[in-house]
Amino acid sequence: MGWNSWDAYGLTINEADFKANATVLAGVKQFGWQYVVIDEGWYMENPLGDKAESQKYLWDGNGILIPVPSRFPTAANGAGFKPLADWVHAQGLKFGIHILRGIPRQVVKENLPIAGSSFHAADAADTTATCPWDDGNYGVADNAAGQAYYDSMLKLYAGWGLDYIKVDCISDHPYRPTEIRQIAEAIRKTGRPIVLSLSPGPTQLEHAAEVAKYAQMWRISDDHWDGWTFEHHGVSEIPFGVRDEFDRLAAWAPYVKPGNWPDPDMLPEGSLTPHPGVGEPRQSRLTRDEQQTEFTLWAIARSPLILGANLTKLDEFTKSLITNQSILFMNQNVTYSHPVDLASLGTGFENARVWRATINAPGARNYAEFFAFFNLDDKPVTLRATWTQLGLEGKKHLALNVWDEGGFKESKEVSVTLPAHGSTVYEIR
Repeated sequence: MGWNSWDAYGLTINEADFKANATVLAGVKQFGWQYVVIDEGWYMENPLGDKAESQKYLWDGNGILIPVPSRFPTAANGAGFKPLADWVHAQGLKFGIHILRGIPRQVVKENLPIAGSSFHAADAADTTATCPWDDGNYGVADNAAGQAYYDSMLKLYAGWGLDYIKVDCISDHPYRPTEIRQIAEAIRKTGRPIVLSLSPGPTQLEHAAEVAKYAQMWRISDDHWDGWTFEHHGVSEIPFGVRDEFDRLAAWAPYVKPGNWPDPDMLPEGSLTPHPGVGEPRQSRLTRDEQQTEFTLWAIARSPLILGANLTKLDEFTKSLITNQSILFMNQNVTYSHPVDLASLGTGFENARVWRATINAPGARNYAEFFAFFNLDDKPVTLRATWTQLGLEGKKHLALNVWDEGGFKESKEVSVTLPAHGSTVYEIR
């Protein structure tokens, strides 16, 4: 659970804006919000340039990217992100950054030495493995020099106090298992518990066991943005809408377990300003019903919850989503969740989805069941099913509508009318 700068700031985040957003997140940390992540571009003097050369990357004498002091003043005099990470930790939060896998092209051209080794940058570069949508880096070779480069990078970043690293252009188009392994090994060598998040998707299901071995999070879709559906051309699925995440999360549900979290991407809700990673500055284009549905789906599917909004402009509705204790408790504590087979529910569910989540086993002290109902149709729908049809033993159950926060009511069935693209959740006792 945390916040990432990309959806609101794109490449342009600076220290003042980062601290302002982190301060807001610290104000809701009692709900579980913890990680604050600086996404791509913190090493660029000119983040609005169109190529790596014009963006003016900054690296140290060993070819490791470092933050630009004009944007992050506490990084001056070689301090890197350590002062900022120390400040984050003092707020009771954890600190993360984004990198693009690989080694900067200019570092290879200059053939800089790799710290802690006899190798140089040219020894570590795989010049055939560039990122198709970013011209800044070469790939890192699957050899001792490549491992030494990643070792030196993570040693430096761990020394800053890093808790989370999002690595881009690595889990799909192209899939780079050698670099995933190298980065995971470099993290292990630091001795610091750093979350490894792989991006972008869609990570292929056949790689599930491999990515789970090395990473804690991996993207299962391409970049997710603020729309119910988007028209796609060719093989690209960017941008990926809320409607498509239902089937994607269902496919990945069997692979969710502690320490392994398939990631449907950040939550583009609230204010996407002043410079979102895609499109013009705006309030999220999702309706309130769609935002609640998105948040509910991520929560019951046990997905990471990474906020994308400009938190300094946090509106009351978005705040109500991110501070709903029952929804967050469900996300953080259920031990098993999966979509319900709609064939057992009869008619009326043709354009609906139902998810079930369980905490512990029947008879356990904090045992609870949750059912989420989703309307995927463009018009309102009434969904009705008995608890027996939904797989519960016994005819009557106490049910609490989590979003409406009403009292528990005993019933034999559930009947709920949902607006277009709407949803709700019941806690069952």
